[in-house]
Amino acid sequence: MQYFLLLSLFVLSASACNQNDDNVPLNPPPMTVDTTEVTPDPEPDSLVLIWSDEFDGNSLDTDSWNVRTGDGCPNLCGWGNNEKQIYTDTSHRIANGMLTITITKEGQSYRSTRINTQGKREYRYGRIETRAKLPIGEGIWPAFWMLGGNIDRVGWPACGEIDILEYVGKLPGQVFTSLHHPANHAGNAISKITPAPDIEEGFHTYAVEWDAERISFYLDGERVFVYAPDSKGPDNWPYNQPFYIILNVAVGGNFGGPAIDDSIFPQAYVIDYVRVYEYQ
Repeated sequence: MQYFLLLSLFVLSASACNQNDDNVPLNPPPMTVDTTEVTPDPEPDSLVLIWSDEFDGNSLDTDSWNVRTGDGCPNLCGWGNNEKQIYTDTSHRIANGMLTITITKEGQSYRSTRINTQGKREYRYGRIETRAKLPIGEGIWPAFWMLGGNIDRVGWPACGEIDILEYVGKLPGQVFTSLHHPANHAGNAISKITPAPDIEEGFHTYAVEWDAERISFYLDGERVFVYAPDSKGPDNWPYNQPFYIILNVAVGGNFGGPAIDDSIFPQAYVIDYVRVYEYQ
């Protein structure tokens, strides 16, 4: 699953890094980087599938995924971003080859799911991809993102953060991709807003391709954003190490809220697969 004012919009990134992603504040709006002159990415046939979760069977693969629970307290209540949901271990299910995260309101509480691959499946470089159908409505904030595996040792933003997908229900028809590191994080993150008028309809693919030189983001197979600084160091390139994957849906918060339309619940974030490819 961090932001402020960007292009007259209030944006917040789906994450940040503290001791682990249980303690990751989600901060506000970033700057957009012009990458039109960046050379093409390596050819797709140089990528080989090395791991996937196709969500077959009837339960989450706990050899690959951790389930996070609670409201982020006592360290960062509201998950560091004034979010309203409580993460549970009962708000998701595996059926018909899909992972479905169901977001509900029960009394005064919102329930959702947050899972990650920390300590189990961490990757440096390659292509990380999901195919998913988004929940929609004001107050909803689904994400597909990554944090540096050294987060427990160096904290955030030194660990680095790669936000492959963030969708904010109050801002329909667009998706957000962002990067956070010491030189650019929270309200100064490297970010791109991509118009996507049909994003609320059906399934779409979201991916990042990443090597020692650049990080490229893709929506439905089209490259929409590239980060490739000429000079790289710890302040702007903590991306030369393994990262782990996170899937979650927040409710409200500094980016998703403050308003929440309670009439939209329940909502579902439906994930067809998560796949990881390695460069050969």
